[in-house]
Amino acid sequence: MRVLVAGATGVIGNRMVPLLTAVGHDVVSLVRPGGAGRTLAKAGAEVVTADALDREGLRRAVREAAPDAVVNMLTAIPATIDPKRLSRDFTLTNRLRTEGTRNLVDAADGARIISQGLAYGYQPGEGLADEDAPLWRTGTPREFVPVLDALVELERLTARAGGLVLRLGHLYGPGSIYSADGSFTRQVRAGKVPLVGGGHAVFSFTHADDVAAAVAAALDKDDVTGVLNVVDDRPAPLHEWLPAFTGILGVRAPKRAPAALARLAVGSWGVAFMNELRGADNARARLRLDWRPRYASVLEGFAADLAAEAAGS
Repeated sequence: MRVLVAGATGVIGNRMVPLLTAVGHDVVSLVRPGGAGRTLAKAGAEVVTADALDREGLRRAVREAAPDAVVNMLTAIPATIDPKRLSRDFTLTNRLRTEGTRNLVDAADGARIISQGLAYGYQPGEGLADEDAPLWRTGTPREFVPVLDALVELERLTARAGGLVLRLGHLYGPGSIYSADGSFTRQVRAGKVPLVGGGHAVFSFTHADDVAAAVAAALDKDDVTGVLNVVDDRPAPLHEWLPAFTGILGVRAPKRAPAALARLAVGSWGVAFMNELRGADNARARLRLDWRPRYASVLEGFAADLAAEAAGS
């Protein structure tokens, strides 16, 4: 199958392009002007250049590629995010998820669409959320509203095209904020990530390799549409996985901070992020895609990735 990957130079794309090529797909990588096309070419992918926000330029590039399927992994998320300025830091990503997705769907001209969504936008509540659970529309932190609005529009556009949205958890793996040299890991090593207000948020994680594997599985199943939670098997509350992560790193356990005090530093979104997120259930993705995460829990994945990075350094 001829597959166009939009966002091929990101954390996911760097793992996905070689995998899709290895399993026999004819991969075309869409990169922005000045992007890392040469590296992708070495991985066996063709490269076309266009800005996803340039409607006519994108249309020409996609028509030239003539894909059977388009994988939409378009984001522009900064390496370090200020939770008090989340909407500002996600401005370009929000545009890519709305305007960029609209342009990509229109240019795809009937090709299968698989898009990247998020699995931590569910309304807080008890237990793990399946795909039918409501999104976070009540008591939503102000900074998260435009991010969620953009995701809803991405899902609407993908559904209109008869496509599939993979709702991903917190992304980890090589090149992510959780890698050995990632921004989150550096902050943890420096003791700058406290447990705020008890750390009750439940985190579902997704390894970049698992996203690649899920996309590969989805490409073989044309009848799978809608939304699927592509996350690990065992979501964990922050107050469990963060201390365990510091143990893996061999640094001091996180300090505790009251929510009222932390709100001054990280805002309402930062406090909610650490205390209200609801984990997601992956049963539907396991069944419909015949997919399994490489690591059942993020702690297994953290340990394996950090060990591999240390061995390769």
